Amino acid sequence: IGNTVLHILVLQPNKTFACHMYSLILSYDRSKEGPGSLELIPNNEGLSPFKLAGVEGNTVMFQYLMQKRKQNLWSFGPLSTVLYDITEIDSWAEDQSFLELIVSTKKREARQILDLTPVKELVSLKWNMYGRPYFCFLALFYILYMVCFTMCCVYRPLKPRTGNRTSSRDNTLYVQKMLQESYVTYEDELRLVGELITVIGAVVILVLEIPDILRVGAAKYFGQTILGGPFHIIVITYACMILVTMVMRLTSTTGEVVPMSFALVLGWCNVMYFARGFQMLGPFTIMIQKMIFGDLMRFCWLMAVVILGFASAFYIIFQTENPENLGQFYNYPMSLFTTFELFLTIIDGPANYDVDLPFMYSVVYFAFAIIATLLMLNLLIAMMGDTHWRVAHEQDELWRAQVVATTVMLERKLPRCLWPRSGICGREFGLGDRWYLRIEDRVDPNKHKMMRYTEAFKAQDRDNNDKGSEKLESNGGTLCKKDLSALSLSRNTSRTSSHRGWEILRRNT
Repeated sequence: IGNTVLHILVLQPNKTFACHMYSLILSYDRSKEGPGSLELIPNNEGLSPFKLAGVEGNTVMFQYLMQKRKQNLWSFGPLSTVLYDITEIDSWAEDQSFLELIVSTKKREARQILDLTPVKELVSLKWNMYGRPYFCFLALFYILYMVCFTMCCVYRPLKPRTGNRTSSRDNTLYVQKMLQESYVTYEDELRLVGELITVIGAVVILVLEIPDILRVGAAKYFGQTILGGPFHIIVITYACMILVTMVMRLTSTTGEVVPMSFALVLGWCNVMYFARGFQMLGPFTIMIQKMIFGDLMRFCWLMAVVILGFASAFYIIFQTENPENLGQFYNYPMSLFTTFELFLTIIDGPANYDVDLPFMYSVVYFAFAIIATLLMLNLLIAMMGDTHWRVAHEQDELWRAQVVATTVMLERKLPRCLWPRSGICGREFGLGDRWYLRIEDRVDPNKHKMMRYTEAFKAQDRDNNDKGSEKLESNGGTLCKKDLSALSLSRNTSRTSSHRGWEILRRNT
C-alpha cells in the first residue's frame, strides 16, 4: 500500500504537497535500504517511483528525490564536491534503462530532465569518453561496408545477350550470368570476397536488431523517431534484400537487379542515421522523419487520387493516337509514370507540334496544372514549413535525446571490456554497493550577495508599512484625515526607498 501511495504522489499536480507526503511515508518505512525499500518496489509496468517521475516529466519530484540521494563530500568556500547516486539512472546492467525510458516517452517535459544534474553530467561523460569515438568509428566502418557492396553491384557478373529482339522497344544488351559462369577469373574471386563481406554484414545486422525488437516491442521500436525507428526499418529491409539477392544468385534466378537496387537505395539512405552524432545535422534527421512519415504520408493519399484520375484521362485521350508521335502515354503504366513526373514538375507537358494533338488534351492538362502544381504542391510546402518550424524550436532537446538514445544503444551492443562502468563505487567512501557520480560545484558569491540585498529591501518595505499601520491605530477618529495623509506620505516614502534600492541592485547586476 505504501508503495502504491508513493507512485500516486509522483503523479500529483501539487508538487510541494507530494514531496512532503512522500517524505512522511518514507519516514515510516522500516526497511529503508535493500530490495524491501518502498522506493525500490516497481509497479506493474516495472517502474519505481524514481523512474516514474522521469517518465512523467515531473522535474520537481525528480530533483527532490535526487537531493535525498546526494552525499556532500567536502566544501571549501565557493567550491563543493557532491556524490550523486546514479544506481537507477545509469543504464549499466539495467533491463529497463532510466535514460531509455526518458527518450522514448512522448511527453516533452520528460526531455527536460536531461538538462538536470546529474543526468546531464552522466550523459556528457559517457558520450565524450566512449559514445562519440565508437559512434564515429561505426559510421566510418559502415560507409566502407557500403562502398564494398556498391562495387560488388557495379561489377556484377554479366554477359552479352545472345537472343534476338522481339520488339522494337527492347533495349537489352546484357543478361545475368549463371552461377557456374559467375566465379571463374581472378576478378570474380575478388568480387566474391566483397560479396561474402556484404552477406556477413547483413546477417550481423539482423542478429543485432532482432533481440531489441523482442525486448522493446515492434510498435515502440519502430515508432519512436528519437530511437531511430524509421532507420531500423530501413536497415532491416536492407539486410533482407541482401539475403534475397544471395538466394537468387545461388539459384541462378533472373531478376536479381530488383532486390539489389532496393538494397543500394536503402543502404545509402541509412547513412543519414549517423548524422545524429553531430549537433548541426542531428535535428535535420528528425525533421526528415517527421516530414516523410507525417506530412508526406498524408499528402501521398491526395496525390495518388489526383494522379490516378488524370493519368486515366490522358491514356483515354491518346488511346486512338499513334504512340510514335507522342510516346509518353502509349500504355497505362507509362501514363501513370508520366503523370507523376508532371505532378512534381520534373518534366514539361509533352507536346509534338508536327502533328495535331487532341483538343481535350489541352483542356485536361490545363486543369491538371492548376490543381497539381499551383494548389497541391504549395500545400505540401506549407505543411513541411510548419513541421520545420515546430522541430526547429525543439532542436536542442531533440539532439540531446538522440545522443542519449545512441549512447544507450552503444552501451548495450558493445562488450563490457570496451565500455567500463561510469562513476565511483560507494565502497570507497563507505556508502555500500551503490554507484555515485562525483560532481564539483562552484557557488557564485555574487548571487548570494544579491539575494541578501533583495531580502534587505523587502524587510525595509515591511518595516515602513508596519510603522504606517501603527500610526494609524494610535490616533483617534477625530484626526482621520490627518492620519490618512500621513499614511499616504509614509507609503510614498517606502515606495521611494524601495525604488531606490532596486535601482542600486539593477546597476550592480
